[in-house]
Amino acid sequence: MAGSAGVWGIEIGQSALKALHCVKDGDEIVADQFDFVEYPKILSQPDANPDELIAEAILQLLDRNESIRDKVCISVPGQSGLAKFFKPPPVDLKKIADIVRYEAKQQIPFELSDVIWDYQMMPGAQIQEGYALESEVGLFAMKREQAYRQLAPFDEADMQVDLVQLAPIALYNAIAYDRMHERLENEEFDADNPPTSTVILSIGTDSSDLIITNGFRIWQRSMPIGGNHFTRQLTKDLKLTFAKAEHLKRNAREAVDPKLVFQTMRPVFNDLVTEVQRSIGFFRSIDKKAEITELLVTGNTVKMPGLAAYLGKNLGYEVQMLDRFNRLGGDDVLSIPTFRDNAPTFAVCYGLCLQGLGMSQVHTTLVPREILTQRMIRAKKPWALLGLTAILIGSTVQYGLTQRSWATTHDNVWKSAKSAVTDMSNHSSEEKTKDADLESRLLFLNSLGEEITGDNDERLLWLELFKTINEMIPRDKYEDGKLPSPREKPYKDRIDIHITDIETKHFDDLSIWYTEILDKRYKEEMMNYADQTGYVLPEEFAEDAGPTEEGWVIQLRGYHYYNSPERMGYEGSNHVRRHLTKNFIEKPITLTGPNGEKETFTPQELGISYPLQLDEKQPVLVQVRNPDYDPNSLAARMVPSGGLPPGQELIGPDGETLVYDPPTLEELRLDFVFQFVWKPTPWSARMEAKRLAAEEAAAAEAENKTLIEPDVTM
Repeated sequence: MAGSAGVWGIEIGQSALKALHCVKDGDEIVADQFDFVEYPKILSQPDANPDELIAEAILQLLDRNESIRDKVCISVPGQSGLAKFFKPPPVDLKKIADIVRYEAKQQIPFELSDVIWDYQMMPGAQIQEGYALESEVGLFAMKREQAYRQLAPFDEADMQVDLVQLAPIALYNAIAYDRMHERLENEEFDADNPPTSTVILSIGTDSSDLIITNGFRIWQRSMPIGGNHFTRQLTKDLKLTFAKAEHLKRNAREAVDPKLVFQTMRPVFNDLVTEVQRSIGFFRSIDKKAEITELLVTGNTVKMPGLAAYLGKNLGYEVQMLDRFNRLGGDDVLSIPTFRDNAPTFAVCYGLCLQGLGMSQVHTTLVPREILTQRMIRAKKPWALLGLTAILIGSTVQYGLTQRSWATTHDNVWKSAKSAVTDMSNHSSEEKTKDADLESRLLFLNSLGEEITGDNDERLLWLELFKTINEMIPRDKYEDGKLPSPREKPYKDRIDIHITDIETKHFDDLSIWYTEILDKRYKEEMMNYADQTGYVLPEEFAEDAGPTEEGWVIQLRGYHYYNSPERMGYEGSNHVRRHLTKNFIEKPITLTGPNGEKETFTPQELGISYPLQLDEKQPVLVQVRNPDYDPNSLAARMVPSGGLPPGQELIGPDGETLVYDPPTLEELRLDFVFQFVWKPTPWSARMEAKRLAAEEAAAAEAENKTLIEPDVTM
């Protein structure tokens, strides 16, 4: 079994989770555990839940393997990340990092803060006197959110992922170690005469990765075609379910008509060959010196009968299936039938284990830096705590010994004086506390006395406001205060406005409430009000910048039924303007003062301004409960199930005339929101303002009289 130096390489595929555990035994890499967890459904199927399927597979992996807490390396699909290779100019090795950062900004199509990226110089670089010559740098990146999404199922299972690598790069690491090691260890790379290249085709479930490498250089591309495309072609042409088509694909030679199966899948064979040819052709166009000699195919799809032969025939290369690993030991694992049957799918896991054990050519990782920093801090915390504890213990012992030595050689001559100062300080603090309590009580009693004995008319302000609002709301006058029935006076003929809600909000500066949009609406509403009522707007109306300073905004919500189309121009929002808005601008209110005196004030004297119907809507048809409806009446019992129009007369059993009142009435109702500004003005301030206004009026009248009367003195 694996020891603490073991590494798990885990690949989460579309159809199964593959895991391989390897250890380093001298110079040999040995596989001592593996697992192959096939999902009940392929992750890309429409009815599959990928998160749940992956979570269940990881739990199975944890349950079946005890050493899963060893170092964990995972792969991510090639299309999930970015791999770019570029040749920097001959430069000092210390400046490579700056060149790579500049190149990353050019090559990565996102802000660098939004991606996880890493780089390294590829094998075969020539280093002379601290300068990199004929070098190539690999740049690998993945979006940050994608990286966290790939790590999420492992975090939920409490598995620490130590390394994240792109699947094509992990596959390259496996091939470079397993089949190109002699070339990499013994040869120097010559850019003018490079060694022969190998094409590695990893056919996945929904996509495929194509890597072309000579060991020293890599070129890779992801292709949007995989094993599922063969299954879907069978599903489409042979009218099979996905499960049956998948079984038929895997067992094509045992089918009733194998020829029909292969003919059905031929378009997908052709598409795959075309994609590979296009990729190889493009590679040849950018590297004209490359010589390709073989094609390695991996993935369980390559076990499909005839695929390898078809690729070799149409591409013109020797095709080999990567179903064995030349330098991987561990017969206890390699000889297990499950591993042998699925060996082509473990190449990526093999490459991950090699990187985790430090035996790979590419050693970059896409684990977010902040996660690595947190782990480093968490690992060092116990040692830091231990060090601090040792320092604290040493300091305490040193202080105790020093203090003891001091006490034995020095008399404490200040002990009695310090004790006296401490006692006096405590006494002073107690007296100050008592004094502060007495001052607080005195202040409270003085305030309470002023409140009780003083003429504090401010306590009446809110009562006055609600009385004013109540007086402003328009109502019909009904005899004895009793509402008539809808038959006597329909709702559409009643001017009553019903207020359902009152809200208040205080502003230290009302200009915060009075925005540009509100200013535009207020001026529009006041012009509509002037058109309706003949009200003359002030000359400075257009330049009015709105309310400022401290105040309240009062909001009323209400509705009315005075919306008959016969009252065109007087219904809907116009009804609110002609009555509620008009009252808040012009209606005087009589209030009772603190001493019982009565006085009449205008809304402006009460501090009310800027009345505003906040929005203009159209009435809507609603169902209103009919107060005249009596379910026990004879007319109600005689009405058929379909109902009758309101007011419909019926003939009773004794020939009498009955009037039917339905349970609900259909009425046009307008809901509105109304606001106004209120700056509370106490009674005394109002009376003082009235007195000053009266004095100014008297003075103005006297002045006019003097100017008009002629001077009769001679």
